[in-house]
Amino acid sequence: MSGNADWLARSQAAVWHPCTQMRHHADAASPAHLPLIPIARGEGPWLYDFDGRRYLDGISSWWTNLFGHANPQINAALRDQLDSLEHAMLAGFTHRPVVELSERLSALTAGSLGHAFYASDGASATEIALKMSFHYWRNVGRPEKAEFLCLAGSYHGETVGALAVTDVAIFKDAYAPLVRHAAQVLPSPDFRLAEPGEPPADVARRAAAGLADWLEKNGERTAALIVEPLVQGAAGMAMYDPEYLRLARQLCDQYEVHLICDEIAVGFGRTGSFFAHEQAAIRPDLMCLSKGISGGYLPLSVVLSSDTIYAAFLDDSVARAFLHSHSYTGNPLACRAALATLDIFERNDVIAVNRPKAQKIAERLAPLAGHPQVRHLRQRGMIAAFDVATDDPYFSRRFYRAALDAGALLRPIGNTVYLMPPYVIDEAGIEHLAMAIERGLDAALAA
Repeated sequence: MSGNADWLARSQAAVWHPCTQMRHHADAASPAHLPLIPIARGEGPWLYDFDGRRYLDGISSWWTNLFGHANPQINAALRDQLDSLEHAMLAGFTHRPVVELSERLSALTAGSLGHAFYASDGASATEIALKMSFHYWRNVGRPEKAEFLCLAGSYHGETVGALAVTDVAIFKDAYAPLVRHAAQVLPSPDFRLAEPGEPPADVARRAAAGLADWLEKNGERTAALIVEPLVQGAAGMAMYDPEYLRLARQLCDQYEVHLICDEIAVGFGRTGSFFAHEQAAIRPDLMCLSKGISGGYLPLSVVLSSDTIYAAFLDDSVARAFLHSHSYTGNPLACRAALATLDIFERNDVIAVNRPKAQKIAERLAPLAGHPQVRHLRQRGMIAAFDVATDDPYFSRRFYRAALDAGALLRPIGNTVYLMPPYVIDEAGIEHLAMAIERGLDAALAA
């Protein structure tokens, strides 16, 4: 088998990698250098390269992996599914995995979201939810309700429709002429914006007051508010109090605006509850799911819809139907991986098992709060983060390279360092990640 160097050269010659300036992969002398690591295999929370080095996957391979790489239970489910049905189009057909998954996802919302619409990725789920909301209001005779609202710093994907409700300039600015306008409501509920001594719940209330003011003026033409519940990932793991969701739900009800919860990154236990919005004791009208839904195995996304929204599309007229499709919608293999993932949650009482792990992460990272350049050490469930006070534009690259040298995959968002490990991580793995963070921080700041 070829080693790292061979696969690295072949990849650079043939593959256009995502979310990357490709020159930074090739120019090892640049301070912006982003090493390209060829991965041969995975096992549990570890990734192994072709030269035998291993890296603890501290960010769950872009937040997707829940129960480790090459998980035996998910592997077995997929092998079994391969022998019966690999794919059939979902238009005019159905199959056991998609029916069972839809039923189980609805049950996890206590039946409040009764129908599941499938796609392959998070951005597609965002587009579906926005289109459903827009089309719903047209079907019920309220076509003036056609605008969307999102939080400052929001991220909901990088397709053209999803970019309308994404407020991260580096993803959006180049495509501005293509993007439909949406409003960003201020202030943000991000508790890093607290006034001295202000508790997170008060920051949330202050932000909700801004939402109330906006909806009072614009509610008549607003179709939906979309939020990342409790943690805004691409905004630098911006965390906020559940009080904001509770008040947002009330305001959306008052002004007849759909609440869309984008649980793509934060669902499936990441924040300490199965769905993040449950911590506010609310339910959305539409919910977007992806990433961890298949355990990190296969592309799959879902939009769960309330029965009220679903019913507005039922008519003899095809024009009133939801005419949206993807070739691999409801793929049986991906649905079977998702069912196996839900089985693991139920069989192993994962939410409860994660609590002491989250506490161990908190204890191990606590000393960082005393670091002179660390700000806002924070945690929500199995997501932990802190910001680093530095003007070095290459901090994140230096940290990433140093963490790799220490045997960990930790990819900061700007000056925000974060952990979102697979749930199979043990105490030794937590210690390994903490040591890698300390080494990465020292090396990056020394440079």
